[in-house]
Amino acid sequence: MRNLHKIILAAVVLSVVSSVSTDAKVRLPHAISDGMIIQQECEANLWGWAEKGKTIKVSVSWSKERYTAQTDDEGKFILKVKTPKASFTPQTITFNDGEKVTVKDVLVGDIWVCGGQSNMGMPIAGYDDCPVEDYNSAVADAVNSKGVRYLKVPPKMSITPLDDAPCEWRICSPATVRYSDAIPYFFGRLLYQALDIPIGLIQANMGATRVESWISEENLKKYTDEDLSEDAINAIKPEEVRPMVWGNGTYWPVKNYTARGIIWYQGESNIWYATEDYPRRLGIMVDQWRKGYGRGEEVPFYYVEIAPYSYDDSDGTRAAHMREIQFNAMEVIPNSHMICTNDCMYDWEENQIHPSQKRKVGERLAFVALNKTYGMKDIICEGPRFREMKISGDTVRVYLDNEFGGLYRSENLVGFEVAGADKVFHKASAKRFFRECIEITCPEVKEPVAVRYCYKNFQLGNVANLAGLPLYPFRTDNW
Repeated sequence: MRNLHKIILAAVVLSVVSSVSTDAKVRLPHAISDGMIIQQECEANLWGWAEKGKTIKVSVSWSKERYTAQTDDEGKFILKVKTPKASFTPQTITFNDGEKVTVKDVLVGDIWVCGGQSNMGMPIAGYDDCPVEDYNSAVADAVNSKGVRYLKVPPKMSITPLDDAPCEWRICSPATVRYSDAIPYFFGRLLYQALDIPIGLIQANMGATRVESWISEENLKKYTDEDLSEDAINAIKPEEVRPMVWGNGTYWPVKNYTARGIIWYQGESNIWYATEDYPRRLGIMVDQWRKGYGRGEEVPFYYVEIAPYSYDDSDGTRAAHMREIQFNAMEVIPNSHMICTNDCMYDWEENQIHPSQKRKVGERLAFVALNKTYGMKDIICEGPRFREMKISGDTVRVYLDNEFGGLYRSENLVGFEVAGADKVFHKASAKRFFRECIEITCPEVKEPVAVRYCYKNFQLGNVANLAGLPLYPFRTDNW
């Protein structure tokens, strides 16, 4: 979101420098370079460029098997190599068209692509006036995260897809971690600790972008009514919300990089645009990305509910409606899950679009991955969900799923409102009735007909299950 023109200029300069930095005949994308992590136990994509019609031979240090590919009329080639189980033993990959190019210090592990807008891209160092909580602790502790490496793709717009971007793999350490995106780092750090395998984080995101910004021209034309003429795109202000161009410039350079999964934090910019169609459009993007890895719905998609924020009015419901739509997207997108962020704010952050509690968000994404992707079922990863409501006189009883043995607290539950036939909501008192049931009353509403929980732009609740995971905001009305 910040200093966009400086970022784009820096990316262009670096691109020019990098394009003349090698004399090798085989040219590889920056993503395939020393220090990379390659996806374990699969057929992983490798690609690059050489002279038209050249035969490219590829050998890998972990196997005696050899691979070949032919460059096309544009000098491009792509092939797949079989990869072993994850290991911290450094490997090499050699490309040969008559002159060898060797990629060194390659680890085999799991790759996660980290996309979205500025809350995903917020670095450990934070933004101006937007700190990341426990920054110093994160930097000091990074000495224990040497198995986590990240590739930060510089954000760039492009009308046409770009094959490469100036970026490099970095090993997490106290000297490098401040430049890593915070949520991906905390996500990757916990996976590394729990699994004891190398974790690679491909960070490709841009602040303020809409989901349409990341969908290809082909899919936008096929599935939406977006005007993709160059004049129409260039006329859109601000630049960050332009369709297609951020995917072309920021994601396309790594679209072939075989990944284990995707984490995603975006949606704020779709509060005002194509909101009702958001689940379908998000699903289009996810399907597009999965096809690039060649693994289809096997690739999990875990994403983040937009955080409480005042937007146009703290008591308004525009953002609450978006969260409801994001929640419903879980039913549209196979192999997906959304984490709740209702408690990932402090009450003084009402007007802070970049809340500071990034570790909590990253680790909740990791809980989902550890449970659903890696089979660690003893890790609880799902927050409570509304199941049903029963009304008796002036009392509403709400029943929840995923309480996992009860609620984190039983008294002074906040965030609830009830309304009668007049459709006017009033703040309500709530307490646990029994394990998965909450009893709600309100002196102003003698005959309740509907209940809401944290259904406002900015409203913090305190209902959580025994794992401390928060109740997803909900409403029982459709007003």
